[in-house]
Amino acid sequence: MASMRDIKRRKSSISSTQQITKAMKLVSTVKLQKAKGHAEQANPYFNYMYQTVTSMLAKSGSINHPYLTGKDSGQKAVIVITSNRGLAGGYNANVVKLITESDLPKDKLSIYAVGNKGRESLEHKGYSIVKELPELIETPAYDEASALAREVLAAYEKGEVGEIYLAYTHFKNTVVHEPKLLKLLPVEFSDKELSDAERNTPMNYKPGEEEALDMIIPKYIASLLYGALNEAAASENGARMQAMDAATSNAEDMMESLELQYNRARQGSITQELTEIIAGAEAVE
Repeated sequence: MASMRDIKRRKSSISSTQQITKAMKLVSTVKLQKAKGHAEQANPYFNYMYQTVTSMLAKSGSINHPYLTGKDSGQKAVIVITSNRGLAGGYNANVVKLITESDLPKDKLSIYAVGNKGRESLEHKGYSIVKELPELIETPAYDEASALAREVLAAYEKGEVGEIYLAYTHFKNTVVHEPKLLKLLPVEFSDKELSDAERNTPMNYKPGEEEALDMIIPKYIASLLYGALNEAAASENGARMQAMDAATSNAEDMMESLELQYNRARQGSITQELTEIIAGAEAVE
């Protein structure tokens, strides 16, 4: 059994850690409210843009455009959104698993890493990191998301990559966060959800299909990326809040267990002292 001194030392250490986890939980709670608000504000635009573009393309029939037909390059770009810090449960690991457990070949991937944790994990596993953007996840902004979208689209237009993917965490609510891997380009769409009237309605482009898609698709990609950044930021803080809450609860359980051990050790020490005193008194008699 550990001595009372050892138990007191452990209790002091756990108490200090518990204060840290409580503080981190409070900070994450405040950040979550702010990030959740941004995600909720961006979601309507994010969803409407997605529905509008996919519906438009589904009603357009076959259009021969590089954004829809793809490139010949076998290289694939993946924008991976994780956090810059840990202590968020399985948040970062779950996003990395989307890449490592997918059918995408490691030697054919070019990783655009938003957040240090994803970059560190994928780099350690031998993936090629072509761009690091740790600051982008701290304060997501549409202009910065648009700049990244243009950079990846430029690589696509040059034929350096033939497909573009996005790996991020979808924010459902405070406690539910779902890692997702989306294919951004070539744009995939289906007319299954269209009514007969919508399917038979002709779609006209002015000045023309190519010019219209050259303008719309980059905005579409930037919108999806900006929405994903906001959802990822909310998911990160939600995951960290849960992790710190669980850590605080575990610390409380450990403190109770150590308190019980301390009381038993103290009782044992008192009993030992009484036994020695009694034994000494009997020897004197």
